[in-house]
Amino acid sequence: MAIGPRWPTGAGHAKAEAFLRDHFRHDQLEEDSFTANTPIGPVAMRNFIVRFPARRTACSCWPLTTRPTTGSRTFITWAPTTAARQPASWWPSPTGCANRRRAAGKLDGYSVWLVFFDGEEAIQSWTETDSTYGSRHLAAKWGGDGTLAKIKAFILTDMIGDKNLDIQRESQSTGWLVDLVGQAAKKFGDERYFFKQTEAIEDDHLPFVQRGVPSIDIIDMDYGPNDSYHHTAQDTMDKLSAKSLMIDGDVILEAIRLIDQR
Repeated sequence: MAIGPRWPTGAGHAKAEAFLRDHFRHDQLEEDSFTANTPIGPVAMRNFIVRFPARRTACSCWPLTTRPTTGSRTFITWAPTTAARQPASWWPSPTGCANRRRAAGKLDGYSVWLVFFDGEEAIQSWTETDSTYGSRHLAAKWGGDGTLAKIKAFILTDMIGDKNLDIQRESQSTGWLVDLVGQAAKKFGDERYFFKQTEAIEDDHLPFVQRGVPSIDIIDMDYGPNDSYHHTAQDTMDKLSAKSLMIDGDVILEAIRLIDQR
């Protein structure tokens, strides 16, 4: 939060990039730079990809731009923008998950790729072409080089730190993957926080859904009374919960374990 607003072309955006480089400096970090065509003209953007290798020759939980050898991977993403829940409530989960992955050493299952997408929010107003710049770029890139066919599952997390945690069932997500995440939540007795309402949500998972990649958007769109905190000055740190982030992290890591078993 101390970085301030983090929109592309702004000073805070560069600071956010520096934060990611520093945090993952001891990991297999790759920067996927590209130029997005936006309503204000060409804008330089950059996805960050962190690879956690596995004992299998495939991969399980996040992406990479070089060609893998064979097999599959699961793919989890976080996308930085602005305000407390976006993404301050997202960052403790991916960085904390990364720390737990490091502590575990080399994975027994598939590899895990952690991706931070750039340019999820609109530059001017949300449309199919003015939004999700990073995910659309990477999905197209991997569709061209054969990587998409090897992704076993794609898990997107978005706005998951709400004190009143209520993860919607995103109706465009892959059914078996939604059921698997529900199974993971049930293991910890956390099913009350997941999938009580169903809603179609436009987000970074759709470029992958549209290309046939099994995908799920884990998202809490009910933020404050009648979603009144979303994209407002009321989106502040006091609205967030470490407990919610722990619930999300435990469920996601269990979901990865279940995906490895498929």
